[in-house]
Amino acid sequence: MEILAEIRRVFSGELEIPEPVELRHELAKDLGVDSMGAIVLAVGLEDRFRVKLSDEDAAAVVTVQDLVDLVERRSSEARATGQPEPDQRQDSR
Repeated sequence: MEILAEIRRVFSGELEIPEPVELRHELAKDLGVDSMGAIVLAVGLEDRFRVKLSDEDAAAVVTVQDLVDLVERRSSEARATGQPEPDQRQDSR
């Protein structure tokens, strides 16, 4: 599951949270994600999967599973509108 792997990477690398991240975990309650952590997580997922996550999206996300489902939905929507897949984009760095 590529999205879960990216979530785990952001948690361990950028948020420096070493605990294991499972789909059932609540972001705030179980993993201690605060507002700044949520922003870091959202930006990481937006960059990796070329999606846009809104404030309304964030309000509906409680668990890691909710976040995975949201990113999958936004990725499907992006594909439907003809936006390039993450692995097809040209990296300008």
